[in-house]
Amino acid sequence: MKNYYVRRGLRTYCSEVLVLIISAFILSLAFPGFVTSSGWGWIAFFALIPVFAVIKNTSYKAVWAYGFFFGVIFYCFFNYWLPGFHPGAIYIVTVIKGGEMMLLFPALKIAASAFKRYAFIPQAFIWAAYAYLSQNWFAGYPYGTICYALYEYLPLIQIADITGIWAIIIMMILPQAWLGYYFAGVFSGSDANILHYSKKSIAFITVYAVLFALWFGYGIVSIKAQEERVPDRYWKVATIQHNHDSWEGGYQTYLQNFNNLRRLSLEALRYDPDIVVWSETAFVPSVWWHMNYSYEGVGNTIGNRETAELVRRFVSFAEELDKPLLTGNPRGVLKDESKPPIDPVTGELNRTDYNTVILFDDGTIKQSYAKQHLVPFTEHFPYKDSMPWLYDILVSLDFNWWEKGDEPVVFDSDGVKFSTPICYEDVFGDISADFVRNGADLIINMTNDRWSGCAEAATQHAAIATFRSVETRKTMVRSTNSGYTCMILPTGEIVDPVEQFKMTYHIYDVPVYETKSADDLTFYVKHTDLFAYISIGIAALSVVSGLCMIVYGRFSHKKDMKNV
Repeated sequence: MKNYYVRRGLRTYCSEVLVLIISAFILSLAFPGFVTSSGWGWIAFFALIPVFAVIKNTSYKAVWAYGFFFGVIFYCFFNYWLPGFHPGAIYIVTVIKGGEMMLLFPALKIAASAFKRYAFIPQAFIWAAYAYLSQNWFAGYPYGTICYALYEYLPLIQIADITGIWAIIIMMILPQAWLGYYFAGVFSGSDANILHYSKKSIAFITVYAVLFALWFGYGIVSIKAQEERVPDRYWKVATIQHNHDSWEGGYQTYLQNFNNLRRLSLEALRYDPDIVVWSETAFVPSVWWHMNYSYEGVGNTIGNRETAELVRRFVSFAEELDKPLLTGNPRGVLKDESKPPIDPVTGELNRTDYNTVILFDDGTIKQSYAKQHLVPFTEHFPYKDSMPWLYDILVSLDFNWWEKGDEPVVFDSDGVKFSTPICYEDVFGDISADFVRNGADLIINMTNDRWSGCAEAATQHAAIATFRSVETRKTMVRSTNSGYTCMILPTGEIVDPVEQFKMTYHIYDVPVYETKSADDLTFYVKHTDLFAYISIGIAALSVVSGLCMIVYGRFSHKKDMKNV
């Protein structure tokens, strides 16, 4: 083994790099992508075995670079569709994820060095901690988290109502890290007898087998229990998929979109829905702004007559619809309430905007919700002063900047209480849990995935959303402008997905399960991300103690050598 480390050369590094490339590609196949539209989720149980072997065998000098390299390569395969949005997006995402894994791999290496053949235990918790921390900072991006590959394996995701996704990650990583240690020995010329290695790990194999049986058994029992639940009511929801990218602007575009939305909504009325639901920013001119400030004076003075007239048409249609209308629509408000809407001298608009959902009924905006978790770089960038060069680049790309909302609003329509995570807010478990704690009995996700131009990108998004229904045990309706429009049951089962990139509407009879008391809330909703915090604690303790063990071991070795 010692000679292996001494004689590391170009051939060794090249072979390890090749292994990482192959593993990254294989892992990407577990998710919806360019090879398979739904993904082969079972691959996620095996794809990382070679990665753990490389981490065990490589040097500390190389493991940082390997982490960055693996992150970049995997997200190039996984997020291959990002250049369809903007050529620079793939560079931003891959560099960020590479940077995160540049920290993950050394932590896994420390565990491998310090805990030897028992390293798989701390490594599983380290990976779960990484998954949580990597989604909870400014540029947090949960896409590609390994557990989301299992979205079609319903028995294996039911435990999310207790542990969230974190125990699922741990269960997926444990056997791969264990086998990774074995193959590390094979690659370095050690004992290649798998039976001998298994005998030494019989305790782990037994415990894991029991845990897997409990994991799977809990899933089967939970699915049966959910299927036997009787909904408190059914709510007929008409989702309108107008198939147009809301990022594309201009009055003629807004008018065309409104006409299509109006026509489809009127067609859906034949089925007498309880509510009509459009998608994120389906109607772009701010109804809030024009109803409060620019119908008459301001709208005329700033050359906004056409837009103001289009808002009038929207309001008139919504009144005639005689049904509650839920739509994404920016909320324009005064930036400085002490000043008028427009500066009479400079003509500058005194306005700031929120990415919102409005519930329009009886000729007025009944309630609205402002997006709390904005998309980094495209909707929100708080580092204007520290990184003005990057801020200027983003501004030149004409991205939409929004203000952040700060309230988990629960809408009430005809006694149905629901909340509306906007766009990718449904990829964060704590947001949906917060809605349900606040009283939501139904989740309606309002999404614009049309910008990606790729069906698999929308499918990746929907796959993540299935876990939110399991965690909260609430039905979710996804109303999108081009797909993936569908209903997700509390078991995580996707029901009646609408054909993507098609202008159409769909009627869903949505089962609503009311929360009558705190006992009806899931453990995850009551104790959101508790298992993530436990994983972070165990991971931190493992890394710190591992470093101490490594330093002490090297100090003792040097001392022994001096004595010799």
